[in-house]
Amino acid sequence: MNEGLWMGHVLVVDDSTVIRKIVRRVLEGMDLEITEASDVRQALAVCSLSMPDAIFVDGSMPTLDGCEFLRRLRRMHGGDGPKAIICLNENDVAQIARGMHAGASDYMMKPFDADHVRAKFAFVGASQSSATSTIPSLANRR
Repeated sequence: MNEGLWMGHVLVVDDSTVIRKIVRRVLEGMDLEITEASDVRQALAVCSLSMPDAIFVDGSMPTLDGCEFLRRLRRMHGGDGPKAIICLNENDVAQIARGMHAGASDYMMKPFDADHVRAKFAFVGASQSSATSTIPSLANRR
């Protein structure tokens, strides 16, 4: 067990109520505390009150997208701390690079399943079982 990496509070940012509910259920099953936000402005307000340990953010939301959220988050006091997974709609190298450059720690593609969400959060250190993750280590990740 790698308890030094365990994170307790995850912010889930997605304009879809269904996606937020799915991700919430998976992460609560990992004994993580979840806060939800339906848009970037709400998410930034949550972060200004209490910075989460990790973030799941939709890459394509109306008005302000996940990349803009990550850029603003990383400029906030303490905003360099949370591990952030950006969820993208297409497997496009430019879109992936944009998300990673904006401050994502890792990315995942839609559609996804519960095992994929668990594996990604274990990979970034958001679970006590992160040391046994089967996801290969990737260099230069936040």
